[in-house]
Amino acid sequence: MKNVSFIQRNTQGHWVGDGFPVRTLFSYNANAAAFSPFLMLDYGGPTTFDATTKRRGVGAHPHRGFETVTIVYDGEVSHRDSTGAGGTIGPGDVQWMTAAAGIVHEEFHSEAFARSGGPFQMVQLWVNLPAHDKMAPPGYQGITVAQTPTVALPDGAGTARLIAGEWLGAQGPAHTFTPMQVWDVQIKAGHTVTLPAPEGHTTVPLVLKGRVKTQGGAEASDAEMIVYERSGEGVTLTAVTDTTLLWLAGEPIDEPVVGYGPFVMNTEAEIHQAFADYQSGKMGRLG
Repeated sequence: MKNVSFIQRNTQGHWVGDGFPVRTLFSYNANAAAFSPFLMLDYGGPTTFDATTKRRGVGAHPHRGFETVTIVYDGEVSHRDSTGAGGTIGPGDVQWMTAAAGIVHEEFHSEAFARSGGPFQMVQLWVNLPAHDKMAPPGYQGITVAQTPTVALPDGAGTARLIAGEWLGAQGPAHTFTPMQVWDVQIKAGHTVTLPAPEGHTTVPLVLKGRVKTQGGAEASDAEMIVYERSGEGVTLTAVTDTTLLWLAGEPIDEPVVGYGPFVMNTEAEIHQAFADYQSGKMGRLG
């Protein structure tokens, strides 16, 4: 079994645009190697928005060198990018955008959600790409809740909804460039589960709601992330209360991480080139 390295938390929030009040649980600017292949995680909400006719969100901005994974739990998010892809996602849906060689996109609350208002909760995860894929063509996967298989945890302990990765004979629909598990896991109070964290993989489950105790006795609750050592295989968790967590595990990418804002590459020269390419329009534009 893997042992806990530390518990990651951040009580300080900030706004991304005017639509996403988030807490950044980790980013590539600090201790990037510990979280590889994941680069950043923003936990948005939970909060409640008043009804409005205003367009809330983030306008056109670029990315290069990685992927963004947006998972909505409450509310609706609409996306549009320079490849012509886009759409609106609601509770349980996922937008998996591969920026790779470069993309320009915008993210706003959907018009319908803005007009109605209501509870809002989401996660945006940045996933690194290996050097040989950083300049691959950009792409977009719109994954609905109906497309994500749900498996029952042993002994009636709860469920796991697979977005990426395989378990118990089910396969998540997301295409990934490196091996990883991205799951929504529900554990009922009082139950203990063992989840299949592979040997050598980064394993960093985020508690969205509830409280869990690790095999070693550490506890994590709302908006806290358990960071495990890479050695060992498997993780055992006991739900102190009914718990919802975002299960993240992945094979580390053992390459330099050089980032600046929306660009994450392997060298400073590649960052400078990314800015030049964006400014010259090579990453495309929103129509």
